[in-house]
Amino acid sequence: MTPRPPRPATAAGRAFDDRRTSHAIGTMATAFVVGGVATWYALGAARTARARPAGPADGAPLMRAPLQVVAPVDLHRYAGVWHEQARLPNRFQKQCAGPVSAEYTPQPDGTVQVRNRCVRDDGNFDEAIGSARVVPVAGQPGAGRLQVRFAPAWMGWLPLVWGDYWILKLDRDYQVALVGTPDREYLWVLSRAPRLEDDALQAELDYARSLGFDTDRVVLTGR
Repeated sequence: MTPRPPRPATAAGRAFDDRRTSHAIGTMATAFVVGGVATWYALGAARTARARPAGPADGAPLMRAPLQVVAPVDLHRYAGVWHEQARLPNRFQKQCAGPVSAEYTPQPDGTVQVRNRCVRDDGNFDEAIGSARVVPVAGQPGAGRLQVRFAPAWMGWLPLVWGDYWILKLDRDYQVALVGTPDREYLWVLSRAPRLEDDALQAELDYARSLGFDTDRVVLTGR
């Protein structure tokens, strides 16, 4: 699809300026191409941020209460390495066949560097580095509602490159965390220990089920 060039002016209008019209067409075409590439990249990089209405899980009520996040969360205590124990299947972790870890490092500007790492089938590592920012919640200072992006920093102004990261459950010692998205499409159980005890993991999944997550589809990591 290309922009349609303007028609020459009639005798009653302004005389047709070929040079000015050609320049305008070139400018429009350039904007169309650049904008299209940026939009394509943003959509591809941020499919995790798509806001689609969540359908009810089997046996769940049609109308579910909005998810609540932990508050307050001390991001400096939350920082460090976490090991994934379970997750709902997602497109961007299809290549992960072994242990998965996430490392969070607070930055001077108030953001948090995110470093995700996983082992592939061939034994090599996949690594992605992104940035997380806090989303303020009225009446809940320090609420564990964040957004994460892995797209380049210059695309940070685009809402679609940011994906939700909600801390739904966190023990007081900051050893086990349940993280999900408000549409209930994504879920992770994280722990400081490389392997969480089975009963502790089941307790997290039971809680997630009570929130409306389809835990029957959960993938157990490294088990």
